[in-house]
Amino acid sequence: MRKNKARVAVLVSGGGTNLQAIIDAQKNGVIRHGEVRLVIANKADAYALTRARNAGIPTLTVLKKECGGQREFEEKIAAALEMHQIDLIVLAGFMAILSKDFTGRFERKIINVHPSLIPSFCGAGFYGLRVHEAALAKGVKVTGATVHFVNEIPDGGEIILQKAVKVYPHDTPQKLQLRVMKQAEWKILPAAVEMLSAKIIAE
Repeated sequence: MRKNKARVAVLVSGGGTNLQAIIDAQKNGVIRHGEVRLVIANKADAYALTRARNAGIPTLTVLKKECGGQREFEEKIAAALEMHQIDLIVLAGFMAILSKDFTGRFERKIINVHPSLIPSFCGAGFYGLRVHEAALAKGVKVTGATVHFVNEIPDGGEIILQKAVKVYPHDTPQKLQLRVMKQAEWKILPAAVEMLSAKIIAE
């Protein structure tokens, strides 16, 4: 029996701008085959939790320091995902590395957005403004964003979508970060959620 909509969970750590892009894409019909059913944060003060509550989405906070270690941290997240019967997991600024056990358990069900054109400026240590600082230091003329499947290697999974963004001579890391978000991340992440959700419900 086909499902009506794929059940999506979004894992967050901070402001939740990518989460907001997904919520907005649901409202304006870009995402038609998926629905965010759960937002999980690993930081109690993540503003993304407020965004989720404002949209009427159930939230959960899982703090590693309260779990006693990585295994318990991941078990708590996995239990919530299974309880909500989640089909697709989106990492949207989720600042925690997930183990091979966890990613293997949800193989090809976890996606992430990274603010560069992988394989450039990616992997361990490349996150947030660091990515844009590295791109500017290298003098690239084009950067962008990538949505990819998640495995145990940081930014190492198969690429789903990419979008290029121009770099200008007087860019700062902050200016470039905002342009990459507006022109690439906030477009290709919802597009990937819709594409994969449609595939899930067709199975």
